[in-house]
Amino acid sequence: MTAHRPHHACGALLVAVLALASLTTACSADGKAARPSASRAGGIPAAAPADIERIAALTDCEADIRTDADELREGVCVTPKGSWTVTTFPAEKFKRTWLDAAAMYGGTYLVGPRWAIGGTPELLAELRKKVGGDLRKLRDMNAPPVTAPGSTP
Repeated sequence: MTAHRPHHACGALLVAVLALASLTTACSADGKAARPSASRAGGIPAAAPADIERIAALTDCEADIRTDADELREGVCVTPKGSWTVTTFPAEKFKRTWLDAAAMYGGTYLVGPRWAIGGTPELLAELRKKVGGDLRKLRDMNAPPVTAPGSTP
């Protein structure tokens, strides 16, 4: 469970970052169907709508909402398969700001339109089959630089 702590611990910090950036906008409801209908290459569905409850339902969990702010909503799913954090945003600009701030922690995220899911890479690959999105690996700012074999940093 501690492997997921950076994803959970950064929620409040990211809310503060977004609030300090004075990024405010009203949340809009998405009236789209709960299940993604179109399919992309490789059998991956079109990305789910930016709604925690819908994403949770697609992944067979009931999300525990931890943050409900103007800039983002965050819920935690805990199932026998593992646990993950679902974060939704009222606009893409909030997601971009959140991902920029999350980069300091590193990790892999499943990212869709106005949403991001944090968890283990293996679990995210499974969730992707249900909710769509793209896997993104964010680099930890404290990680050593990546060097080619045989070169010096």
